[in-house]
Amino acid sequence: MAERASNLALRFATAAVGLPVVLGVLYAAPPWGFYLVVLPAALVGVYELLAMTHPADPLARAVGVLASVVASWTVYAQTTDARALLTVFLLVPLLGPIVTLFRLGALETAALRACALGFAPLFVAVPLTLLAVMRRTMGHVGSGAVLLALGLAWFADTGAFFAGRFLGQHKLYEAVSPNKTVEGAVGGLVASVVWSLGASLSYLRGELPPVHALLIGVVAGALGQMGDLAESVLKRSTGVKDSGAIVPGHGGILDRVDAVIVTAVAVFLYMAWAHRP
Repeated sequence: MAERASNLALRFATAAVGLPVVLGVLYAAPPWGFYLVVLPAALVGVYELLAMTHPADPLARAVGVLASVVASWTVYAQTTDARALLTVFLLVPLLGPIVTLFRLGALETAALRACALGFAPLFVAVPLTLLAVMRRTMGHVGSGAVLLALGLAWFADTGAFFAGRFLGQHKLYEAVSPNKTVEGAVGGLVASVVWSLGASLSYLRGELPPVHALLIGVVAGALGQMGDLAESVLKRSTGVKDSGAIVPGHGGILDRVDAVIVTAVAVFLYMAWAHRP
């Protein structure tokens, strides 16, 4: 119990330091300044994922990180160039099998490593880059859209933590994440809806209708929790408890952005298809 309380205090202390920095850069810095915060986080997340699948192959991990730099920069700087985007989305997945031919290692894990190397840049780096794309391309709504995506993930995580801790009785998906409960998932979903509706009534007033806010809170909140579970699958299948230890009390960067990866995509697609400026 004392260890859990200590870990909770460390989590809050880390959030108290990191959150003002993120918000300050998001609202006060130029768009490229926010991208310079997003890019390193994305690259560390890719490295952590590849460290699970390629623990003995630093060269392959470096190739994956380099591919992520190219993919991220192309998505950020060439957002409206369909040829550039298609080039990235077609070539990056090919890297995995091709690099694995030259870095064969144990044949039993070759398929996993080939798929992970082509998958990691598109799964981690590109979705996180969409946060910076929204900040750069959506004018006065951009920062609010980013904050919506971040809050949908963070509020869900917080709501799920407290609901699961005080009300949790029924396991959600024990084979993947033994500590998560149905009650926690519901608490996280409620917290996501509260955040989305709050955004609709405050910093996105007039830009995010309440009905849309309710829908995106439910959909993105649920998908964000699935992103969390999906990362748990990756960790448990590779025998890893945390993706890293770079964030005190939280594990690695990937442990912190697993839900953001999904909510960033959800908000970006909403803004691209449903939002009308």
